[in-house]
Amino acid sequence: MTENTCVTLKKGQGRTLKSGGLWIYDNEIDRITGTCEDGDMVSVLDFDGYFLGYGFLNTRSKITVRILSRHKDHPVTEDLIRRRLQDAWAYRKEVIDTSCCRIVFGEADFLPGIIIDKFSDVLVVESLALGIDRWKLFILSALTDILKHDGILIRGIYERSDAKVRLQEGMERYKGFIGPSFDTNVKITENGVLYTVDVKDGQKTGFFLDQKQNRAAIHRFCKGKRVLDCFTHTGSFALNAGIAGAASVLGVDASETAIRCARENARLNHLEDTVQFRTADVFDLLPALEEAGERFDVVILDPPAFTKSRNSIRSAVRGYREINLRGCRLVRNGGFLVTCSCSHFMDPQLFADTIKEAARCAHRRLRQVEFRTQAPDHPILWASDSSYYLKFYIFQVCVEL
Repeated sequence: MTENTCVTLKKGQGRTLKSGGLWIYDNEIDRITGTCEDGDMVSVLDFDGYFLGYGFLNTRSKITVRILSRHKDHPVTEDLIRRRLQDAWAYRKEVIDTSCCRIVFGEADFLPGIIIDKFSDVLVVESLALGIDRWKLFILSALTDILKHDGILIRGIYERSDAKVRLQEGMERYKGFIGPSFDTNVKITENGVLYTVDVKDGQKTGFFLDQKQNRAAIHRFCKGKRVLDCFTHTGSFALNAGIAGAASVLGVDASETAIRCARENARLNHLEDTVQFRTADVFDLLPALEEAGERFDVVILDPPAFTKSRNSIRSAVRGYREINLRGCRLVRNGGFLVTCSCSHFMDPQLFADTIKEAARCAHRRLRQVEFRTQAPDHPILWASDSSYYLKFYIFQVCVEL
């Protein structure tokens, strides 16, 4: 970066940045001066020349600048990046079990565009922005050193930068080893449950760490109960119900690959007699179970994001309403409905209204037991709306009298 490489905002723009956010959109920019390439660091100025921060430039992205530092006397250096990583790790040690956790959560850790998960002694990195991608190897090296100081030796790093969003940044999708190869089926323990995590071919970075504490929250409702876990993926909620002492658990997912992994995880935990899995489309199975007169003490709905943009919210609402309606009807009177949404675009009020409408149509009353969000290693930065995405409810379901 040179001193005259500047992005100047239009008058009245930059509201998100000025309220604490880290993004500058293409339509907020008046001009770019100086010699620079996409991925370079630039200074950001308000319309009147007031310094607002340093950030990565990418003119191919609607998020044209991602801010890393707001202080003119704190340019982006290796020392600054290392301090951010040290802060991120120190925070995790305070708030969560770090045997498996998300160490870096992009903007929420002031390192926009990069995610790093730790599965036992393996790191999985997802790089989503051009500027931070140039720092990726330094970030991983520095983080490995930080962990080593705490006696944690990382035996391997795998990159899962295969998300479609990279195409919007003008980047190719990629996955592969960073450094020596290793067995990508990694054994982890969470909430007393053993899993094999496939960091190479599993969804996202291999395992959904954001539900860690939510999975633990269902334990007290499951002992001796009949449980249905929908969209089970590799069986995490189903296995937590089994470990908690459920009488029987049925986990359902449309992916045969995921179900095979779930069955293997059940065997790892000696739960194969209690926790069963079925490959099926949940939207087809729920009405079939209802018609057959099946009832459960606990129904868990943990679907994938039904919407990844504002344009498909209406369709997503229909999907959430349908599964929650069916789920309510399948819960015995006094049983429990566990339901969640991992879509950022399904805002909390809309999700709550959708559940309320589903319960009304099902002629059920819901008593809220808990409302939760993502685990604290996926921190919610209040100035960064995109960091808040997971909504998680536990309800007692009461048949209307």
